[in-house]
Amino acid sequence: MMINRIKTIVFCLLALSGLGKDVQAQDRNLLVLNPEIMRKEVSYFNSLDSEDVKNYISNADTYQWLSAQIPLFECPDSAIQKIYYYRWWTLRKQLKQTPNGYVFNEFITPMKHGGKYNAISSALGHQIYESRWLHDKAFAEKYVTFWLEEDKADKKPHLHNFSSWIDDAVYQLFLVNNDKHFLEKSLPALHLDYQLWETERRLPDHSFWQYDVKDAMEESISGSRKEKNVRPTINSYMYGNADALSKMARITGVDSLRKKYRAKAQELKKIVTEQLWDKDASFFKVKKQKGGFADAREAIGLIPWYFKLPPDRPAYAKAWEQLTDTTGFSAPWGLTTAERRHPLFRTHGSGHGCEWDGPVWPFATTQSLKALSNLLTSYKSHANMSPAVFYNEFHKYAMSHVMNGKTYIGEYQDEKTGEWLKGDNPRSRFYNHSGFTDLVISDLIGLKPREDQTVEIYPLIPENTWDWFCLDNVLYHGRHLTILWDKDGSKYGKGQGLRIYADGKQIGYAKKLTHLKAGII
Repeated sequence: MMINRIKTIVFCLLALSGLGKDVQAQDRNLLVLNPEIMRKEVSYFNSLDSEDVKNYISNADTYQWLSAQIPLFECPDSAIQKIYYYRWWTLRKQLKQTPNGYVFNEFITPMKHGGKYNAISSALGHQIYESRWLHDKAFAEKYVTFWLEEDKADKKPHLHNFSSWIDDAVYQLFLVNNDKHFLEKSLPALHLDYQLWETERRLPDHSFWQYDVKDAMEESISGSRKEKNVRPTINSYMYGNADALSKMARITGVDSLRKKYRAKAQELKKIVTEQLWDKDASFFKVKKQKGGFADAREAIGLIPWYFKLPPDRPAYAKAWEQLTDTTGFSAPWGLTTAERRHPLFRTHGSGHGCEWDGPVWPFATTQSLKALSNLLTSYKSHANMSPAVFYNEFHKYAMSHVMNGKTYIGEYQDEKTGEWLKGDNPRSRFYNHSGFTDLVISDLIGLKPREDQTVEIYPLIPENTWDWFCLDNVLYHGRHLTILWDKDGSKYGKGQGLRIYADGKQIGYAKKLTHLKAGII
């Protein structure tokens, strides 16, 4: 433990002094924001933790470690800014060093269903999306390698205990760090893993089945622990995985796999749109093993947009009307996981298990908000959705991080009161089962990672909502980006408008807060 702490201190000092290839922070003169912006919050978060569990980075070392590792962020919405730093703080809390690298835990306490190092794969996709923004790429990459190599070699591998979108997440990681070597190293194992899913879960018509509990969504209205239902979850995940494998194969020059997985993705897109779309309900639904659709609309019906799967047509976009319908998914404390009008809504009890029959789950909220962001930025058919809807739901999500007046993230909540339904169960503290920081960076501020050397931002901040914001020290394709908006030029002293900087040099400008592209110089 002492050795790890010394390593951490040395690591942070090197990063802050500008030494070291992968973890260096840019010259402080090039930064708009100072890490001091988060010191007070980090001290507060530390005060909430008895630190009966210490992993790789102790609370005492957290401020220095975060200063070296994360993009800095400032905005007028104090709730969003506070929770941005809190979620980095909690992600760090769940980072564990292993003899071969690192893992991110879901639970802070040992779990019976946990694998080696207490690793659990249910929120793997969320964890990679979050950790891809850390300056040291080793944390995310070593975590992926753990699942593809170390877990696979175990007598009882745990990766397939839950559905996941690991291939998509690895591709998304590449879009940030541009590490082609890691793709080349990982692609063979990802290919074999996809084939294993086909052996385990693919039906003769090439759709995929899953138990709701193996989607990490047990006690749902539509699901079962025994019935082999065709669910929007795993079929969307496998589409996203196939699409990502095709792209990674193209990047690494494996043409046979590129063609193979492009065909698989096209086939799954057809399966989801033809088999899982209920025209009468205007929604993607679970197809029951016994035949017919489940009679409930559930948040999982929005997951196809997480991977940009549905066609860009008004008929499909109509599904999003449920998001703002108070008899659909809209509730005082957040987005419910099942439509509130359904007679079986919240009928499975509370807190005794992990009920997905309607409560607010941050896991699902993350998926729905990412899917909504894709709808607004990659589609023309938006139904009644807008940046204002995204912002309001994201703000609500930020505000939900509280228990007994103190900042908190747990498992799932009552949709009316915000009560955490597992109470103060020790296992639920710092629950690492959802995303937040990636939603700020890639969706709210709208930095859209790409394969090429273009910086693209597509903010989802409604007009006249914020007069300023700054996202600073974002390590992207080996360059340090700054994205700032200053409506009247008085906040940051760099003039009016929206500006993008790479290593301190301005590369993009717009007078208004709008979609903007710029080439990295």
